[in-house]
Amino acid sequence: RYEEREDFAAVVQPFFRNTLLPLDSHGKPDLSFFAADCFHFSRRGYAEMAMALWNNMLEPVGEKQTYNNFTHDRSKLKCPNPEKPFLSTLGNSGFRNSDLSLEKADPSVPYWAVIVAAVAGVLVGSL
Repeated sequence: RYEEREDFAAVVQPFFRNTLLPLDSHGKPDLSFFAADCFHFSRRGYAEMAMALWNNMLEPVGEKQTYNNFTHDRSKLKCPNPEKPFLSTLGNSGFRNSDLSLEKADPSVPYWAVIVAAVAGVLVGSL
């Protein structure tokens, strides 16, 4: 939709796609990354997500990290450099004139499967 525009870009940042639950030294979920409701992130968790998102925005399209390793290490932050002083987009990552096609992609999950899963979730939850 925005491939031909020079003044705007929309880029998927897949840093959370293959992320695993962070574990503590005993192999159990590290609850310091989560808020009291165990669903939302804590400050530490949001800091990790912010670092992963920032790094994803600087990585070229096609080379973006699809996981977060939850190391809480600020030295893993990437910085713009003189060769690439910008956020990476499809155009400036070298894909503008390639065969990479983001349109007409077949969905990996059929729409009806989402509806069935939602209804099943509501039924199981109500039981």
